[in-house]
Order: sequence, then C-alpha cells, then structure tokens
Amino acid sequence: MTLLAHDRYCDEIAHQVALLRSVVTSGADLSGTVPTCPDWSLEDLVRHTGGALRWVEFIVRTRAEEEVPEERVPGLAGPGPRGDAAVLDAWLAESGEQVVAALREAGPDTKVWSWAGILNSGFWARRMTHEITVHRADATLTAGLPYEVAPDVAADAIDEWLQIVEYVQRTAPHDVARELRGPGRSIHLHATDTGAGLNAEWLIELTEAGVTWRRGHEKATVALRGPLTPVLLAFYRRLPLDAPELEVLGERELLEFWLERATFG
Repeated sequence: MTLLAHDRYCDEIAHQVALLRSVVTSGADLSGTVPTCPDWSLEDLVRHTGGALRWVEFIVRTRAEEEVPEERVPGLAGPGPRGDAAVLDAWLAESGEQVVAALREAGPDTKVWSWAGILNSGFWARRMTHEITVHRADATLTAGLPYEVAPDVAADAIDEWLQIVEYVQRTAPHDVARELRGPGRSIHLHATDTGAGLNAEWLIELTEAGVTWRRGHEKATVALRGPLTPVLLAFYRRLPLDAPELEVLGERELLEFWLERATFG
C-alpha cells in the first residue's frame, strides 16, 4: 500500500470541490433528502462537507496541537439564507480554496493534531480527499447525476477506510468494531476493470487479534467483484450489494456483517 503524493491529494480536493459545486448549481433540489444519509438534505450534506474543509483548514493553518471546537472556526456553518444555490456555491468554492492553500503551504509533514494518531498535515490531505469524494457520491446520487472517480483515488479510499477500521479496533475496544474479531473469516474485494499496475484487489481477514488486510488476489470466505467505482461505493455503503454492476460470491452474510459494523470515520 502506497499513499498518493501530497500534491496529488491537494489537486484532488480541488477537483472534487469543483465537481460538488457542479451538483449544487445543477438545479438539483437542495431540500431533497439524501438517500444514503437520510437525516440530511442535499444542502445539509454540502454544508457538512464545506464545514469539514474549513475545520481542517483551521487546524492546519494554525498548527493546532489539540482538537479544535467547531465554534472557533469562522464560517463553518455556512452562509444564509438557506436554499440559495449561488450563495452556497460561492461558500463551498471558498472553503475548497482555503483548505487547499493551507495544505499546500504546510506540505505533508507539518505537525498538527489529528484524531487518528497520525500527527501531520499529510493525514488531513488524504482524509479530506476521501471525505469529499464519498460525500460527492451522496450528492450525485441525490441529484440523479453520474458519478466517477479516478482509479488511484478510489483504491486509496479503500486502503484508508481499512486503516480506519484497524485504528478503531486498537483504540476503541468496546466499540462495535470488536464484533469484527474472530477466526477463519475473510473478505476479498476485486475490481474487474483496472490494470495489474494498480493491484485493485484486497484481502481482509477477521482474526482474534483484529482486522488485518493486504492488497492481492487470494481466496476468501466471500468476494465482492465489480468495477472499482461500484466496489468502492458498496464498501462505503453507498450502493447496495445487489446492484447490477456487482457480484457477491460466497457467504454474503459475512460481507453484510462487515458493512453493518465497519461504519467509522
């Protein structure tokens, strides 16, 4: 597993913000419910995403050494009034510009607080790349628009999610993650539309000591196969397992068990 370059993450955040802005200005109903996040409207989703970008920008720019309360972050809640796509779009654009500028200025190795034990700005470049990539999927599904993501970004998003599961198991032993422990069970993710150079296959093993994973093609208790983007979306619970692009081979119940419990981050 190899991280993307810091500049690549910064470029991708800017790209994803631009794509999310295109959803905001597409004429989609901002009050419509997000099917994959039913407690939110589309506008709630955009405000959450832009607010997260502003929070991270503040952490990186100020070199924060501890968690920053949201109320300290200027403009985090978003603009008023609600329902104005142009105003929301301008706020989101500014949110993206600010966080990308802060991350580029800091580089990947500047020491800052994070919640995952990786105390550098590079953690936040990666985290925000995938935060906005997945929430853009929520937005496009809500608006009925097509969704695509670059293969290297999609593969890295799966890597990062697996690392988050590992981290939660180590640091929150009483969390629902404990239920993922146990011998003799494994999950294989297999992207069918990428070249060998990307190695977009994963073996996830549920052991007594915790979850372990690695890239590669190996036999497993259950396999999820399909193009990389649908595999990513299913793994993040944004696409149902019975979607026509996907195939589940083996013990489907184990994959469902995983998806019900690996919901952190």
